[in-house]
Amino acid sequence: MDHRLDIARRAAAAGGGGGSAGSSPGLGAQSRRRKAPPRPADFKLQIIIIGARGVGKTSLMERFTDDTFCEACKSTVGVDFKIKTVELRGKKIRLQIWDTAGQERFNSITSAYYRGAKGIVIVYDITKQETFDDLAKWMKMIDKYASEDAELLLVGNKLDCESERIISKQQGERFSSRISGMRFCESSAKDNFNVDEIFLKLVDDILNKMPLSMLNPELSNSVLSLQPEPDVPPELSPPRARCC
Repeated sequence: MDHRLDIARRAAAAGGGGGSAGSSPGLGAQSRRRKAPPRPADFKLQIIIIGARGVGKTSLMERFTDDTFCEACKSTVGVDFKIKTVELRGKKIRLQIWDTAGQERFNSITSAYYRGAKGIVIVYDITKQETFDDLAKWMKMIDKYASEDAELLLVGNKLDCESERIISKQQGERFSSRISGMRFCESSAKDNFNVDEIFLKLVDDILNKMPLSMLNPELSNSVLSLQPEPDVPPELSPPRARCC
């Protein structure tokens, strides 16, 4: 009796094993088809965007990270952030981009985010004088809280509202020229003009400060598209200049 039970158990085990064996090749093939994990980032950089309320800081961040634009964005409360991974100079760089509130009451909260920032984007609205006048205040915040090595980029945003412009491009250029190492650019988050360029150029400037041994010696400028515009006769309307 025990002998017959033992035979039955062995047969059942063999049947179950056969079923398992039959399914194993499928699982093995599925396992082989799994994608290899993504290569980890070579660098992780923190960038913050500062400026008065309503200048388009959130729109610039979301256009760069998600390629979206909201016509009626809500004001940022405190801080918000997005993650974007880019490749420059043969390196994979993970960007943590912090969008800070422009209201005075949030200054004590947002000041903490200056310290770890490798790059700072200071934004004003070319159609609002008060946002340009506030730049001196933002520079004091940078001097007080940010690292001396942080790369600075001044951005005159809302170039799509050219007909309502109050702040000339020359005014922005003059302001940035007074700050050592600060670049200047005009952009439009709505039209997606110069948005990728300003962030990528800022990252490129940050990489410039890193030891050469850490970087690929072959610099690829193809993604930056930062070649100067050709000279245009004065009688023709000049194209909007690309970044920096």
